Amino acid sequence: MTSTEISKPGEELDDLTWWTRPVEERDALFARLRAEDPRPYVLERDLAGEPRGGGFWALTRYDDVWEVSRRPDDFCSGQGTTIFDQPASLREYRGSIIDMDNPEHQRLRRIVSRGFTARSLERLHADVDRASRDIIGAVSERGECDFVTEIAALLPLRIVNAMMGIPQRYERFIFDQTNIVLGASDPEYVPDQTPRSVATAVWKAGETLSDLLRELAAERIAEPQDDLITTLVAAQGERMTPEELARFFILLVGAGNETTRNALAHGLLALTQFPDQRRLWQEDPDTHTAAAVDEVVRWGSPVLYMRRTVTRDGVRLGDQTFSEGDKVVLWYRSANQDEARFPEPTRFDVTRAHGAHVAFGAPGPHHCLGANLARLELSVAFRTLFELLPDIHAVGEPQFLRSNFLHGIKHLRAEFTPRSVA
Repeated sequence: MTSTEISKPGEELDDLTWWTRPVEERDALFARLRAEDPRPYVLERDLAGEPRGGGFWALTRYDDVWEVSRRPDDFCSGQGTTIFDQPASLREYRGSIIDMDNPEHQRLRRIVSRGFTARSLERLHADVDRASRDIIGAVSERGECDFVTEIAALLPLRIVNAMMGIPQRYERFIFDQTNIVLGASDPEYVPDQTPRSVATAVWKAGETLSDLLRELAAERIAEPQDDLITTLVAAQGERMTPEELARFFILLVGAGNETTRNALAHGLLALTQFPDQRRLWQEDPDTHTAAAVDEVVRWGSPVLYMRRTVTRDGVRLGDQTFSEGDKVVLWYRSANQDEARFPEPTRFDVTRAHGAHVAFGAPGPHHCLGANLARLELSVAFRTLFELLPDIHAVGEPQFLRSNFLHGIKHLRAEFTPRSVA
């Protein structure tokens, strides 16, 4: 069956080309599934859209996603968090601690959490503000830009690199390599979409990033500095090995780059499509920024899903019983638009009461450690946009990433009144 021969609602979810369709079309399918078939069984497809054997249960309702996330003993992460089963060597580059169960996950999370304390994030505020002004200022006199490649992608990448202590000269190199690791299913980043070529491209990109981090880890072990690399590999007590640091960095820069940059891009779309909400936020950022940022990540849902694997026979979820090895896929995008939880879910509303969306994962051991860092970056970035480019808006249609894992926007043209911000 080809990607144009979908016969059962829900089978589109593993058809990568379908994910480049308009957002409204995709959201309509999720709404239909939530109402009529909230846990469909979906056959897996390869990169060309052809069946490849096996399948998964797609969980589309909020309550199911929430419940499974709270039960890691029944629904584990250690067998992979993407729909397709990756070789262990490839999973290392794309997963790190998100593809682990306890006790390994618990150990690494304890170490990593040192870099994401409230005090650490407070120290970053000035860096985020400075980076936002520098990046936005670089395009402000032109009156137009590619919002993704020239603003949204650069800010989180620059902040993560600053946290880690990575020199800015590596910024473009890291940007290019992480695009391959996380956007490998898109021909813009890996032109040859045969499975072997995609796997090779991801492996090579992961190895080049790992080589850089191993070198930096060795330097910090010899000469500690005030940065996150030192905290993770050269601190007293539990620490990461250089290999663990390399794998974690790929996850961090992926999460920090891809997730936050896509939230920024979706945020600009929301501001453009909902001018009344833009006006509320822009006229009173002190009142609305915290809730508006959470609404951006709910409305945009930069990570579309995470997979879990059933650990034993007889595991129940509501009225359904699963078998050991069954794959269940938590569709965060659908859960964040569940009408039972969010009234008028497709509407962007900066006054919406929040605290329970699953854009950073639901409660449980794998809730995103970087959630507050993302909130900080988004808060500062939008405040800076309102100040420096107050009429910036999206023009034309976004170019979506060919992926059903990341709700990625590759390119988004923006226009604004040219001005000098020096």
